[in-house]
Amino acid sequence: MSKLYLITGFLGAGKTTFLKTFIRLFAGQKIQLIVNEFGKEGVDGALLSDLGAYLQEISGGSVFCSCRLDQFEKVLRESAEIDADVILVEASGLSDPTGVRRLFSQTDRFAHIEYMGGVCLIDAVRFPKLYATARTCIKQLASSDVAVVNKIDRASEEQLAQTLALVRGQRPDMPIIKTSFGQADGTLLDLLSQAQTLSDGDMPLTADLTLKQLNIHISPDISAYDLQKFIEMFLEDTFRVKGFVQTTEGMCLVDCVGNVASVTPYAIDVPEEKCGWLTVLSGAGMPVRRAVKEACKWYEKYVIAVE
Repeated sequence: MSKLYLITGFLGAGKTTFLKTFIRLFAGQKIQLIVNEFGKEGVDGALLSDLGAYLQEISGGSVFCSCRLDQFEKVLRESAEIDADVILVEASGLSDPTGVRRLFSQTDRFAHIEYMGGVCLIDAVRFPKLYATARTCIKQLASSDVAVVNKIDRASEEQLAQTLALVRGQRPDMPIIKTSFGQADGTLLDLLSQAQTLSDGDMPLTADLTLKQLNIHISPDISAYDLQKFIEMFLEDTFRVKGFVQTTEGMCLVDCVGNVASVTPYAIDVPEEKCGWLTVLSGAGMPVRRAVKEACKWYEKYVIAVE
């Protein structure tokens, strides 16, 4: 069984520098690195050699988008042959990793991988501006288990306070490590382990001022195909879409995290009051209401209400 750790963070947050420190925590173990994007300073070849790391690069797009997801899954399946103790995935700074838990919950496809959690690297100086303008920052934070606020040596007290307030505002449940030069120690592994113990398998979101919720009532006259196409029209502007919907083919479970729509048959009885409702979660700066309104125009005859 290989333990997999995900490292995310917007461009320039210091992921590669952090990786050099993080990888040392696994000295003596067989390590596989899957690097989605190198910064200006690559990972030292000598360091990889000393640690016995096996390196693979995936370029040309995020490993979580449709253009590279197949390649990423292929590399993960092939990792069983490497039989690494630890797999470290450094995601692109522009990636949306909110589907990561659902990906690794597919034990029939990745039986050799145990997902150990995600680390979100945050630039203490630039984060407030990025958080207001880059939606991927919100999604990277939403899908991670520990926030590492980096470059605190460069941040003023006001900048650091603003950054911490934003992180705690969206994720008051998330442990935060403050550091410079990407430094980390064994405390980080302990926090990741604790997060997995507490997780119920869902993407960790908590109700707060930045979280927005819509409820959409869907007619049972809709087909499963049309339901999926309807959801896909606004999915990019959400953290999560979930619910039980009766379709012309039968009851379906909708459970979407990230940018991949998931509508699957559901054979277990569902209480009547829970049928037909989609719960849509989004965050500050995400125009989900506008996107849902546009989707409703296309599928008007199937939408009973939006609350």
